[in-house]
Amino acid sequence: MSKHIAVIGSGFSSLAAACYLAKEGHTVEVFEKNSTLGGRARQYKRDGFTFDMGPSWYWMPDIFDKFFKDFGKDVSDFYDLEKLNPAYQVWFQDEVVTIGDTLDKIAIEFERIEPGSSPALKKFIKKAGVNYDIAINDVVNKPGISPFELVTPETAVRVDQFFRTISDDVRKAFKNEKLVSILEFPVLFLGAKPNKTPAFYRFMNYADFGLGTWHPKGGMHMVIKGMIDLAKSLGVTFHTDSPATKINVENGHAQGLEINGTFHKADIVVSGADYHHSETLLSEKDRQYSEAYWDKKTFAPSSLLFYVGFDTKFDKVAHHNLFFDTDFDEHARTIYDDLAWPKEPLFYANFPSRNDETMAPEGKENGFFLIPIAPGVEDTEALRNQYFDIILERLERLSGQNFKNHILFKESFCVNDFVKEYNSYKGNAYGMANTLSQTAFLRPKLKSKKVKNLYFTGQLTVPGPGVPPALISGKLTAQLIAKNN
Repeated sequence: MSKHIAVIGSGFSSLAAACYLAKEGHTVEVFEKNSTLGGRARQYKRDGFTFDMGPSWYWMPDIFDKFFKDFGKDVSDFYDLEKLNPAYQVWFQDEVVTIGDTLDKIAIEFERIEPGSSPALKKFIKKAGVNYDIAINDVVNKPGISPFELVTPETAVRVDQFFRTISDDVRKAFKNEKLVSILEFPVLFLGAKPNKTPAFYRFMNYADFGLGTWHPKGGMHMVIKGMIDLAKSLGVTFHTDSPATKINVENGHAQGLEINGTFHKADIVVSGADYHHSETLLSEKDRQYSEAYWDKKTFAPSSLLFYVGFDTKFDKVAHHNLFFDTDFDEHARTIYDDLAWPKEPLFYANFPSRNDETMAPEGKENGFFLIPIAPGVEDTEALRNQYFDIILERLERLSGQNFKNHILFKESFCVNDFVKEYNSYKGNAYGMANTLSQTAFLRPKLKSKKVKNLYFTGQLTVPGPGVPPALISGKLTAQLIAKNN
């Protein structure tokens, strides 16, 4: 039976849920608080430069393929994909490590750094590939209702991997600290420290080295545009500048939303907004989780982001660049344990115009910089400028190129903006970390336990942080609605 469904937010998970629900014949309306669609994957444009405001890594291309194929479409119907070579560069104090577009190229680089390591790498990635198949085709496609969802013949024989950590496995196979850092890096997408992340999640290493790093021409927002076009073709209606201020509940049932002082009736409400914020739209008796619950959870980092237009091209940097020229463990301890600003931060620099001429005017470069920081830290203009100077000085020193004198403009985005723009809990950027105690059925639920016909989707619920998991989350929520209505 067709239902009228209201969806809060227009990020990846909300769009995915909207598409699947519309495909089932429901009337779907999406309400976005900001003036443009896409949630954290919006775009910022200025003077001919185009910046992805949030996600910039296109990993797990098979997940995107599966999403569009569920609607009889191909990725190529909506955007053009390029596999990057190099996938990315990792900058250390004394050298740059290049991660190529094939495992064989990467193995050669590993062998250069740690003789004898290439067979270990191929063995490690082969096992990671098995985990990837299990995770993507089985584990992450469960709605997080029961612990028994994790119990399959494949996971049962790997149960020890849920009690070892990524760091345990990486350090057992590799001794060189540079290689260790590179192999521990992908789990940062899960929002937790490598020594707190179950070893089973090393399937992220297969996503990295096995499947490669891709770029949609025009930026990650092109995926959002494709999903919006798909949703509209399925009959989804979009409303911008439409913040939800209340989820109306009567007799224990969701009735609709208050938007800009107007009541919008709906049979079912789905929130892809920040989970904690979504529950504040309910009366206290209708909330599943207390403030104490949220305060005890381990959240993924926030970020200090910079969008910079440069008046010239740079030939030393790659499309994606990781700067690991300072202590990886110290940075992690500072943002996860001390909840403070890191003194010598690792950072990420993205120059998509190196491969994509649509992202910047001819002869110019766009730069996107990210420093992982703790959620909830003090955020001031002075601190933002201080850290911009820190990372630019290191970028110039390591690359041997002048960047400061070529800046046309600089915009920043940090904790206060995550709160203001996305109602993000403590200004986190990536949701809730995927630690053992926050995995699968232990995460906040897709379906409200207190309010009928109220559902949630996104990075604070299952399967977890990241763009591909967000697509899966939207599908899981749609499936749960189909099962219960």
